Amino acid sequence: MKQPVLLEVCANSVTSALAAQDGGAARVELCENLYEGGTTPSHGEIELARKQLKIKLYVLIRPRGGDFLYTDLEFDIMLADVKFCIAADCDGVVIGILNADGTIDTERCSKLIQLAKQGGIGVTFHRAFDMCADMYQALEDIIEMGCERILTSGGKSTAMEGIRTIANLIKKAAGRIIIMPGSGVSEKNVGDLVQFTGAVEVHSSAKVRKQSKMDYKNDHIVMGDNYGDEYVYEVTDVDRVKNILKTANKS
Repeated sequence: MKQPVLLEVCANSVTSALAAQDGGAARVELCENLYEGGTTPSHGEIELARKQLKIKLYVLIRPRGGDFLYTDLEFDIMLADVKFCIAADCDGVVIGILNADGTIDTERCSKLIQLAKQGGIGVTFHRAFDMCADMYQALEDIIEMGCERILTSGGKSTAMEGIRTIANLIKKAAGRIIIMPGSGVSEKNVGDLVQFTGAVEVHSSAKVRKQSKMDYKNDHIVMGDNYGDEYVYEVTDVDRVKNILKTANKS
């Protein structure tokens, strides 16, 4: 019998995480600030997500947007956040640190991975992988460090653009680690993505834009990088989650 394709939803809130669960996702990657590529959510968000979710909860460990070259202070923050996730009974964390030359910072990544494993939780390596100088060497380094999976768009902006590289990575991994395509994955392309690459897990935010229910609106101010509209926000949609899963698992 063919192995079903699992969906991990990149959830930007507890609300999104619950939509992912209701839609049939196997796992949530909880984060904030998706417009920056995702950062670590608040401790309150993590605690409430854990209380509400029955599916697996992984938490993004990323102290800021931008590159993946971190200071000692930022690394200490990451260590503290992993410890909190262990204490909060999360199922795993999502990490990634690079050296300035584009190689994996195996020393500091290994410390995070060892800490997580000692706490009994899993580890995914995130799309810092896509910013590596040599993804195939990075693949071997990440396998050796003991991660469960790699989230990747094949070194391109979207998974569909990097589809050939993803297929090659899955072949090269040869079952030693899960290669999970992500970035731009939708109900429109997930079928082709799975068929071409042989992926058994996929990653999507499955989000839609929602209009604010505010009656009063001050149209003379922009307070953040939110499409120039303070009265729009994004949230995971149950139906999109269901449709992505349905399409991914068509024979």
